[in-house]
Amino acid sequence: MEQVTRVLIVDDDPLVRSGLRMMLSGAEDIEVVAEAADGTEVLPLVDAHRPDLVLMDIRMPRMDGLRATAELRRGPRPPEVLILTTFTTDGYVLEALRAGAAGYVLKHTPPAQIVAAVRNVVAGEPVLSPAAVKQLIGAVTDGGEEAAGARPDDRGGAERLLGLLGGREREVALAVALGRTNAEISASLYMSVPTVKSHVSHILTKLDLNNRVQIALVVYRAGLV
Repeated sequence: MEQVTRVLIVDDDPLVRSGLRMMLSGAEDIEVVAEAADGTEVLPLVDAHRPDLVLMDIRMPRMDGLRATAELRRGPRPPEVLILTTFTTDGYVLEALRAGAAGYVLKHTPPAQIVAAVRNVVAGEPVLSPAAVKQLIGAVTDGGEEAAGARPDDRGGAERLLGLLGGREREVALAVALGRTNAEISASLYMSVPTVKSHVSHILTKLDLNNRVQIALVVYRAGLV
């Protein structure tokens, strides 16, 4: 039987939540298990329903999606978080990824692509909308990251982190930063997919990171891409 992905929708607009529920429910392998209108509702609902993924808005009353993501990802065995928003400013994109979000997609994205993004994130493949990628690369390469709250020594810190990795792990980290899937890394580096997954897991543990997007951020800050 096909594994069903359990999703929690978090958005303060009831019409948006209704539309997302209808859209996702059309996929046989996705089940919407709960909805939240505010970031303060996320942790209790995650505890109650154990979703595989949280589809998270950013701007909400009381607690926004960025803070809710950070609190959620600090917990044990947290679900993946896919940000779905209308905002693509440098600060939002970077803060969401640093908080542990595995994807950042805009609300005007076609429905089929949003459904695909949910599947990809749960499968361990990060998803960034083209606008988010543009903001991210611009922030890291043009100094915007420091303006968005990064420490002045981020490049040195990133280089020190990568120094903790072995040779093959560094190659995998670079491939991750280039947006390659596990299968593509397997083919290019002549290793099995399980070996790639093992390297990614070791990289996350060694660098104390949440997901592949954060690996890519470290590689970008180190100036390797």
